[in-house]
Amino acid sequence: MKNLISLLFFILISGIIAGTYVANDDEVLGNKIIGFSVVFLVFVFMPIFLYNRWKGKKLSDYTLSEENLKKMKAKSSKSIK
Repeated sequence: MKNLISLLFFILISGIIAGTYVANDDEVLGNKIIGFSVVFLVFVFMPIFLYNRWKGKKLSDYTLSEENLKKMKAKSSKSIK
């Protein structure tokens, strides 16, 4: 999965660079290439990346709940002493 994500990332960055290069000669085609790359980056690549990063993790560990706030206060009071 990591290799797929890396490959997609480099393809998308290459698409944006190629679109910038093509835009020097044919502005409409260059803008279409850049636009397609950005849309693919946002709607396809980003959800795959986020799914891969959050797989197997509990969201409650990363949110500020009452329990987590109590743990933080307990840790900070121990470190002050």
